[in-house]
Amino acid sequence: MSELVQKGNDTAAIQAVTQGVAVCDRSNWGRIKVSDDDRLRFLHNQSTNDFQSLKSGQGCDTVFVNSTARTIDLVSAYVTDDEVFLLVSPEKREFLFQWLDKYIFFADKVQLNDITDDTATLSLIGVGSDTVVEQLGAKEIISQPYGNHISFSLQNKDNPEGIIAVGSGLASPGYTLIVPISEKEAIWQKIIENGAVPMSDNAWETLRIIQGRPAPEQELTDDYNPLEAGLWQTISFDKGCYIGQETIARLNTYKGVKQFLWGIRLNSPVEAGAVIFADEQKVGKLTSYTETSEGHFGLGYIRTKAGGVGLKVKVGDTEGEVVEIPFVSHDYPDNNG
Repeated sequence: MSELVQKGNDTAAIQAVTQGVAVCDRSNWGRIKVSDDDRLRFLHNQSTNDFQSLKSGQGCDTVFVNSTARTIDLVSAYVTDDEVFLLVSPEKREFLFQWLDKYIFFADKVQLNDITDDTATLSLIGVGSDTVVEQLGAKEIISQPYGNHISFSLQNKDNPEGIIAVGSGLASPGYTLIVPISEKEAIWQKIIENGAVPMSDNAWETLRIIQGRPAPEQELTDDYNPLEAGLWQTISFDKGCYIGQETIARLNTYKGVKQFLWGIRLNSPVEAGAVIFADEQKVGKLTSYTETSEGHFGLGYIRTKAGGVGLKVKVGDTEGEVVEIPFVSHDYPDNNG
């Protein structure tokens, strides 16, 4: 519950991720339910990952892109017997709902429902997440693959309406719960009672930047495609046609990605949007900035030819050094030679 999280707790919450477990209320994120017979085929054709291969109880991250493969949003999807739950970024909830609705044609058996107001999302983040999940009575989800999920309820175990899924939403280990709004408070309290440190939206944003999860209107915009954003794990290269597929396939086949998203350790504060220079040449742009207990940190796109880890850069009036970020990858798949 965001209102219960004190901002002074941010450092403790971020530390808990590597030493214990934090819990973040992500209920402001959008939740879209996709149902009816053609739901998997529809999502398969609208985004970058392979939905046709997913079974009930499985999930994935996927990227919605436009016809020129520019990014709209990075989305987590969870497949059940009858539905697919999409967890979408707060600022893309309405846009993505309308975008999807636009592509449902007369013969398509697809139903969309925005269930954001009726549900809540809580994420457990950190090395101690398994212990909390066990205390919630959901130990069968422990050690399952990313995106896998099981039905979950704290109060109505005979007819659970929620799910608990593997994955924290960040690069750190953890789990994400999507539950009825009526159960949110009881689940939150149970998680806190079992030692989780409450994490504010501000701390989540800091951790997002440190770990390199790209966000809409910052790293995910009309200026960038998913390969530049380092979201290779969300892309199937052999699934066939989907919106934006030709551009992405061409960039992969010819190794044509011209810029990559990197972390940048900075010596002092700098505004997002600042130009990145290396050897007095313009090589990119800073997209996000945060101050951490260990100093200043940013995310930015840097031209591939300029270099990567260890590159010394100047951003605004400050010096910086390019570092790896765990959420993204810059490696072309092995099967491309």
